Amino acid sequence: MRIGTQNIQNPENYKYKILAVDDEEGIVDSLSIFLKRSGYDFTGVTDPIKAVELVKTEHFDLMILDFIMTPFHGDQVVEEIRKFNKDLYILLLTGHKDLAPPLDTIRRLDIQGYCEKSDKFDQLLLLIESGIKSIEQMNHIKKINDELSDTYEKLEHAYLESIQTLRYTIEAKDIYTRGHSDRVAAYSVLIGKRLGLSDDDLKTLQIGGLFHDIGKIGVPDSIIQKEGKLDDDEYSQIKQHPNIGVHILSNASIFKDILPIVEHHHEKYDGTGYPGKLAGEDIPYLARIAAVADSFDAMASKRAYREALPIDRIISEFMRCRGTQFDPDIDDVFIDILENHFDEIKEIQEKYK
Repeated sequence: MRIGTQNIQNPENYKYKILAVDDEEGIVDSLSIFLKRSGYDFTGVTDPIKAVELVKTEHFDLMILDFIMTPFHGDQVVEEIRKFNKDLYILLLTGHKDLAPPLDTIRRLDIQGYCEKSDKFDQLLLLIESGIKSIEQMNHIKKINDELSDTYEKLEHAYLESIQTLRYTIEAKDIYTRGHSDRVAAYSVLIGKRLGLSDDDLKTLQIGGLFHDIGKIGVPDSIIQKEGKLDDDEYSQIKQHPNIGVHILSNASIFKDILPIVEHHHEKYDGTGYPGKLAGEDIPYLARIAAVADSFDAMASKRAYREALPIDRIISEFMRCRGTQFDPDIDDVFIDILENHFDEIKEIQEKYK
């Protein structure tokens, strides 16, 4: 394989790093001369194992990879690289087209192109130039996406602060529910841990608990603050707060995972709850957990019309409502917490008075 006659000098090319891998040292040397003459930042190795390690530790824009090598063929090298790097642009060199890997392998490993070895580099150069253009486009798109993401994160942060303000406004309406959302969030996480939920689910439970009642901002103060029993019309209005909450939070993608909690934390296991009258397994699982936490805090908190219920009365209520209002498995776990780990409940109550 000899060097072609091109003598291209393009200083712009130097910002692109090319790694060539071929177990024939003469080919690596020829590629080095040719690609450096073309202006590229070039690294060449004859050991495919070393090539994988280089890709792990350094940034390369494009790789030129021989297919038939020892101790690993080129497709095996790509297989390893794709485990940790999906972006590297890879061109495969083959001694003969009949020795190229199957087309489905090329697609599966996201190999962008291949060409036969020849005594000139003309075809390879065209593939490299095409690859560089693709890399430039992808880098430009990534830059735009990063800028949009940064702007979007700032907007979502501002939106989150606004929603937090709404949450505090709701709790300020009624001194008897101050700290309610913080406690529901903490109780939900406590139950979730006992159920062995993932960190992602625990985070969703926490955020869902904090904002589960955000829709009450749309309920008149006279209803929120009423000391006596609500009449049918007032109760109908209070039942709208889950839907109002979803409407408020659905404008930001950061809240998408908690929407089922916000919408369904007043559903009952027997299907008599609201707003959807969902039953059993149709109620989102995390919403079933939040429903237990929400109900406990309502029972354990002082209200204008009654004192907080004693713990033995609360346990009796959870036993009575097992399988009707509450998911029986979640109910059992929470009763165990109340009976055997009440110190953890007290700790939450002290923290969010």
